[in-house]
Parts: sequence; structure tokens; C-alpha cells
Amino acid sequence: MNKNNIAVAVVTALGFIIGLGFLGNAIKNRNKSENTISVTGLGTKQFTSDLITWSGSFSKNNIDLKSAYDELALDRKVINDYLVSKGIKQGEIVFSSVDIQKQFRSYNDANGNYVQGEFSGYNLTQKVSIESKEVGKIENLSRNITEIINRGIEFTSSSPSYFYTKLATVKQEMIAGATKDAKERAEKIAENSGSSLGNLKKATMGVIQITAPNSNEDYSYGGTFNTSSKEKEASITIKLEYEVN
Repeated sequence: MNKNNIAVAVVTALGFIIGLGFLGNAIKNRNKSENTISVTGLGTKQFTSDLITWSGSFSKNNIDLKSAYDELALDRKVINDYLVSKGIKQGEIVFSSVDIQKQFRSYNDANGNYVQGEFSGYNLTQKVSIESKEVGKIENLSRNITEIINRGIEFTSSSPSYFYTKLATVKQEMIAGATKDAKERAEKIAENSGSSLGNLKKATMGVIQITAPNSNEDYSYGGTFNTSSKEKEASITIKLEYEVN
């Protein structure tokens, strides 16, 4: 066998050996990827809201714009004085700008067509809102707002909205709880299969869901945030993927 043939044989043999090495590593890595455990842990926390917002609106109608505005200003003063008398801080009371709408007498003609008639006056509406950490006080205020109506003011009250200012701390606690729950689940699965956990390969966190306790509210893909209940329950999931030895 000449030198060229020997060289070709050596290169071919080396290529075959290297190819077997790559194949062996591929099989090893494939088996390694299959030897994993994926588990999902849940972290929950119940808490009470520490911030409340509430709002209401009032309006006046008059054929003359200035008269309507003056009447609305009188109502605004009555409302402001009432809220202050109930212990609401002046800095917590916010009045919006005045919304002005022209009113027209409308009717349907003999053919049933809608007809906008002559101008009948102005409707002026203003909104008052409060944001406070005195949750109980504002709750009571919203329930007893008929006292303003009894003073001859056309007032419409909305339901309070409840929030929690320490949500970041709650979220950290839930993440820790969900991670612990997931790891314990993985350890139990590995133990029952006669294996042990290896390195953590991947961790995926879900979105935070905040609902009223013991409610049937649906979770949403982007996260649910209940504002109608003072008492709240938050939850979050953590998905962990471990190697198995």
C-alpha cells in the first residue's frame, strides 16, 4: 500500500471515530434532556386593602350658562364643606373640571323621524373624588352619601375601589412560597422514582392574580386585579424544571 492510500485510510478512520464521538454525545445529551422533572408550585396570600378611592358626580341645568355655573359652584361648596365635616382632609378632595353639555328638546315627527328641536338649556356636571388610606372612614362616607342628596343636591355616588400599597412585598412572599412548593413537589416525585434532583434548568413565573377570597372570579392571561373587594387573595405560579440524577 502506497503512502497516499495509507493517508486516506487514516483520515477515514479518524473521521469515523470522531463521528462516533459526536453520535455518542448526542445520545448522551438526548437522554440527559429526557431525564428531567417539570413541576408547578403555587403561592397564595390573603390581605386587606390599605388604600381606597371613591367618587361621585353632581349636576345643574339652566337655560343661562352663568346661572348654571353659579348654582353648580354653590353645590360644590356644600359638598366640600360636608366632606370636611366628616373628617376628610382638604388635600384628599379633588374636584374635576366642569363638563358642559347643550340640551335640546327632541321629538319624533309624524313619520317617526327623530327631530332635534330648539335649544333648552345647559347641563353642567362636575366630579368629586377622594383617595385615602383611611379605608373605613371613606367606606362609611360612601354608604351615607344620601345626606348630601337630602340637602337638595343631585348627587350620584359610585362604588369605592380598593387597593394595596405593599403589593411588591406580597409578590415576593408569594414567589418564595410558590418556589418552595414546586421544589417540594419535585423532590417527592424524584424520591418516589428512586432518583434525586439535579441542577435547576429553568424557572418560569406566571402572572399575579388578585381576586376576592372564596370568589368564582376567572383568572386572565394578563392577570386579574380585583378592586371591588376590600379583602383580597393573591396567587402566583412558578414552574421549575430540574435535572434528575
